[in-house]
This record gives sequence, structure tokens and C-alpha cells, in this order.
Amino acid sequence: MSTVATSISTAEHAAPEISFKREPFSGRSLFSASMSVLAGLLSVLAAVPLLSVLYMLIRRGGERLWVGGTWIFTQTPPGAMESSPAGGFGNAIVGTVVMVVIACLIAVPFGILAAILLTEFGRETKAASIIRFCAKVLSGFPSILAGIFSYAVVVALLGYYSALAGGVALSVLMLPIVMLTAEEAIKLVPEKMRQAAIGMGATPAQVVWHVTIPTALPGILTGVMLAVARAAGETAPLLFTALFSMVSWPVNGQAPYVHVADGPTASMAVFIYNSSGSFADNLRELAWACSLVLVIMVLIFNIGGQLVSRNSHAPR
Repeated sequence: MSTVATSISTAEHAAPEISFKREPFSGRSLFSASMSVLAGLLSVLAAVPLLSVLYMLIRRGGERLWVGGTWIFTQTPPGAMESSPAGGFGNAIVGTVVMVVIACLIAVPFGILAAILLTEFGRETKAASIIRFCAKVLSGFPSILAGIFSYAVVVALLGYYSALAGGVALSVLMLPIVMLTAEEAIKLVPEKMRQAAIGMGATPAQVVWHVTIPTALPGILTGVMLAVARAAGETAPLLFTALFSMVSWPVNGQAPYVHVADGPTASMAVFIYNSSGSFADNLRELAWACSLVLVIMVLIFNIGGQLVSRNSHAPR
């Protein structure tokens, strides 16, 4: 036993020591440090355009958010021939919100239902493959073609431009984003959760309603927010569908109070497009202010979606 213990002790002493100390000038350490510095520089470089745009919007647009003690978004803008700094784009803000709400009411339910159908009831069918392909093609659809589609379907039928036609055009752009992101979110739901619910006697509809949708809700909301952010900044579809109005409000105190099919409707994107090229200084300044407000609105949508997603994971 003594001999064996001596041999084991000798073998232990003879074994080389393993050092976990990092060599700062080794090839691997230098490569890692250089890649980290390169990634940081590229990240800063990628953020420069975004930060420069935000700086210009805040500097140029912030000057016009308050004029003469009157909020500019409570008034309609003056005519192009006027040089008075009074006026605003309140009707454009309300028009944008109304059309985005109409688009959400159309795209979100149909997009989520389509995603549920593709993932829960027909994942490997030929029809599902065709629908996915069409949705991916539609996600890269030029926005102006969505406006032409809505013009042919709604404007030509009603006989005039309206917020309803604009909302339908925006829903065409939102639908594939909502459907594809919702499908991916539902696919990430663990299969064991579905099997456990079925084992407890839940029907397929109950599994979808009580297990799949609540679990996939953060991903679904992320897709909805991305779709809203895209729709809120679209211009071309609204030129064919909602057109523009300097004075009319889609929501006012006159019956029926919400005028979604009563004629041309103002929107922030079209207001920026029209005013930025105007020869009137006041309209160009209002275009900067409207751009800033539009960016803030999109940011609020995204932050709201993140907060809702976080609350959906909170323990009850």
C-alpha cells in the first residue's frame, strides 16, 4: 500500500500544472480584443445616421412645437401663400391615428387567425406552404401597389377618397408582418405545454386560447408594433386612397362624429410630403415639427408594446 501511495503521489507531482491565467498578449487574446473594438466601432458608425436624424428633428422640429402660446397641433395649417407662423397639423395627427386604428382592426385579427391556422391546424399542408409564400411575397410588396389595390377596391366603389380607404391600404401592408411574426412566435411555444393541456382534457380550441396565445403574446405584440410603425410612416398608399385635406377632421363634434368615409383625410406622412417642398417657410417648419411628432408617436407605440409584453410575463 505504501508503494502504491508513493507512486500515485509521484504521478501527481509529475503531472503538468494547468494555468487558467489569461495571457494578455497571446494571439487569441489579441484577436478577441481587436474584434471587440471593431464591433464597437461598427456599432457606433451604424448609430451615427440615426442619431444625426434625431438631432436634426429635435433641433429643427422642436422650435415649432410651441408657437405664440398656442399648440400647433390644435389648429389646421395656414395656406401656402400665408407667411404667418400660426397654425398646426392637428387634423393630420388625428387622421393618422384613425387610419392606423382601422388598419389594425383589419390586419391584426386576420393575421393572428391565419398564423394560428398555419401552426396549429395545418402546419405541413400544401395550402399552408402556399399561404406562407404569398405572405412573404406580400411583405416585400411596394407600398404604392397597396394604395392602387385599395383605390380599386374602396375608392372606386365609394366614389371618393376617405380614411377608410387609407386604412384598408395600410392593412394590406400590415397583414403579412403580423401573420409571419405571429406564426414564428407560436412556433416557439413548447410542445410539452400543448401536450400537458391536452392531457388535462382541454380541447384544441382551449389549448390555443388558454396556452398558445398567452405564451406567444410577447412575440405577437412585437410583430404588431413593427407593423404599426411601418404603417404610420407610409405616404404613397395614402396619396391614392385618403389624399389630403387642410381643414377637415376625421373626428369632430358633428354627427356622426367619426368621419371615416366622408372624403379626403389628412395624415402626417402626406402632410410632411406636401409641406417639405413648399416655398412657404412656415409650412417647411411645420414639416420638421410634424416629423418629430411622428417619430415620437412611433417610439411610444414601441415602448407601449414592450411594456405590455413585459406585463404578460409578470407572475399572477
